[in-house]
Amino acid sequence: MKPLLLTLGALLISPCAFAMDGEFWYFQTSAYTKHWKPDPDHNNRQKLIGVERNREDGSLWGGATFLNSFDQRSYYGYYGHRWVADEYPVYAKLSGGLVHGYKGKYKDRIPLNRYGVAPVLVPAIGTFYGPVGAELVILGGAAAMINVGYRY
Repeated sequence: MKPLLLTLGALLISPCAFAMDGEFWYFQTSAYTKHWKPDPDHNNRQKLIGVERNREDGSLWGGATFLNSFDQRSYYGYYGHRWVADEYPVYAKLSGGLVHGYKGKYKDRIPLNRYGVAPVLVPAIGTFYGPVGAELVILGGAAAMINVGYRY
């Protein structure tokens, strides 16, 4: 256990701890969700698992599976862009894609969900230290979610 902790510590304090250059994979999960208007039907445990490919030019693509606000397994496939600050370990991200999974009596709770698939835009702001990151994701007029992840 001690060698593992030393290795992780060395990675975190390396000279490139604030670098976000090059291409990398980003694996993330949800840590916290807050709905703007609480509803007894709302689920605040999204159990998100996402994988994202970030390119050197800032473009990105990825996919995620999660439990939507109504405990239905949902999927998000997307393309987007990330803008990293020059001097600080922060970035802004905008992704757009398709969400599938809002069904039954909840199918109209997401706009444009005519055929069970809806287009969405998802803005986020994030920070990172070495390979570890966190994002505040805005889910339209419904909620905000904090995700944590690891860059590889």
